[in-house]
Amino acid sequence: MPQSPTPRRCNDCDGFPVVAITTGTRTPDGQRTTLPVTCRTCHGTGTHTPTTAGRLARVAR
Repeated sequence: MPQSPTPRRCNDCDGFPVVAITTGTRTPDGQRTTLPVTCRTCHGTGTHTPTTAGRLARVAR
């Protein structure tokens, strides 16, 4: 029975697509202010689809 392929991890974020970065400031109650940042390559999914050589050749032109 064929199995569906498992999604591959994104090479740029290594499967951690969203991270919280501290800004260095604090809120009035003392908590740190953070910004959520998503991976630009996978757009926050943590996976990528393999591209074929033909598609890469067309993009490079």
